Amino acid sequence: MNCASLTPMPEAAAFRRPPSQVMRLARMGSAHPTRLSFLRNLLRRVTREGWTFDRPVWEIDDKGVGRAVYRAAGPDRTYCLVAFAHDLPDEMRSDRVIATAWDATFTLFDGEPTTADLDRLQANVPLQEAGRISPRELSLSRANRSVRLFAHVIERLAEGLQPDVAEVEAVGYLMRTTAVYGSGKFGAADRAAIADRPELSAPFQAEMLSVWLTRQFTVDIAEHLAAVRGGAKAVRLDPAIRQGLGVGNSTGLGMAPFLVRHPVLLNNWMMAREEAIARVRSQDTADPQTVAGFRAALVEARENAELWHSTHPIQIEKLDALRHDLSRLANRIADWPETGANRPWDALWHWGESELSLEGQEALLALMLEPHGDLVDGLADCMTADERASFRLDGAMKVAALSASLAEHYDWALATDFDRPENSARFWYVSEEKLEPRLGNRFEEDGATLEQPLCIARLARELHSALADWPDDAPLAAFLLARPEHRFMARRAQIVRGHPYAEVHDNLISETMLPIDLMRCKLAFFGASRFDPRSDKWVRISLFQGLPYPSDVTPGGWT
Repeated sequence: MNCASLTPMPEAAAFRRPPSQVMRLARMGSAHPTRLSFLRNLLRRVTREGWTFDRPVWEIDDKGVGRAVYRAAGPDRTYCLVAFAHDLPDEMRSDRVIATAWDATFTLFDGEPTTADLDRLQANVPLQEAGRISPRELSLSRANRSVRLFAHVIERLAEGLQPDVAEVEAVGYLMRTTAVYGSGKFGAADRAAIADRPELSAPFQAEMLSVWLTRQFTVDIAEHLAAVRGGAKAVRLDPAIRQGLGVGNSTGLGMAPFLVRHPVLLNNWMMAREEAIARVRSQDTADPQTVAGFRAALVEARENAELWHSTHPIQIEKLDALRHDLSRLANRIADWPETGANRPWDALWHWGESELSLEGQEALLALMLEPHGDLVDGLADCMTADERASFRLDGAMKVAALSASLAEHYDWALATDFDRPENSARFWYVSEEKLEPRLGNRFEEDGATLEQPLCIARLARELHSALADWPDDAPLAAFLLARPEHRFMARRAQIVRGHPYAEVHDNLISETMLPIDLMRCKLAFFGASRFDPRSDKWVRISLFQGLPYPSDVTPGGWT
């Protein structure tokens, strides 16, 4: 891992889990958010650096239509979320990517927008993909109301009452985003233009800031509409209820290929997390303060697990296992750590591996990191990647060396028989209509000729087979001149030599592959919680639930 700001801890290396264990879909699909998640990293920074937040523009009428600006002022730069609220008929409200109208649309502006900027954005941001933004904007997003809860909250606040807690807990958010675009999409600033800014250098910090400010907007507009309806009788949300509201997100198949297309980034995310748990496990003792922090985190996890509901059969089973595992963990640590125990965190980890489900094991990982901020938080600085530098082919490499590397790092792929229909049942392609990734059935649907190179296991096997026909001492450049179709996989095979967590160790075109496993892994790194799959290709989650609002971390309160 290239992260010069951190002091290496070689003693932790022996405790690091191998890729063969970590990079399996079933385990990746059981990932939980940790203190290394991107939204937690953002919140630590704004708190540490004393960022201030306010709302300089609130031009929302009595129908809840208009625009607002939320300003985030850091030590070096200011960013503003520009929000547009719309009057959306119920029949037009849809979470599908093909939607053309939303309850609210947003962009994160680099600096402070003028009135002319706001007018320009008002002509484009509500159109989303059909409009165009500029390099002054860092993200483009939209959100829809959770209709039942949104209406319930306004009605109760307008009457001077608080919303029903059970209703709030059942949903967990007033609005859910259906897309948060960044990194150059639709005219926004390219990632390279902001990557050297300390506050945005870590992954997805602009997007996380946008969503966090959006969370503030969702509460503000609900309280505004309640005040319009109830007048002097209306009240604001109780702080405890407000704290339990996050921002929902509805995410489809389009997110799934990201981890495959960014192998170095995936490696660095996984490496940071695995180094973190290895550091915790390698500690000789468990001091009372960290044990107390661990116990407190377990209490919160059990409460969250009780509030976490799903209607999807797979997730229902996993939730049952998680609740059972957390209860077993609570019993296990009743008298833990034992007096004089050596490396108690490692012993607890080994107990979890032998006794808990995958869901429980990955929850245990998150819990063990929680009280060890001083030990692991710096690893968040290691989770970015310059992928351009990592993708240069070494043409001088000998055929024998690449073949041996494939046998070492892709043994899981070389063992797969792709002549069996179940092992090549699916294919990834890009929808012509929406330019979004889709998954087809190879033996039932047309389109396999447009297949995207996401079937890494099959590509690795094909490359290994083709190399067998060449002399061991032949340079890779000569092979690729004759067989250029293998350039893509040859590059990945070279990358994985220095990035052990760069590949998913499963067949991504198998008939049993679940895309939600890829989606959950990525979303957990974002900091998402309460995963609720609606199919194997679509999941709802919550962001920032239970965490502070921008108004909470501003010295002197909200202005």
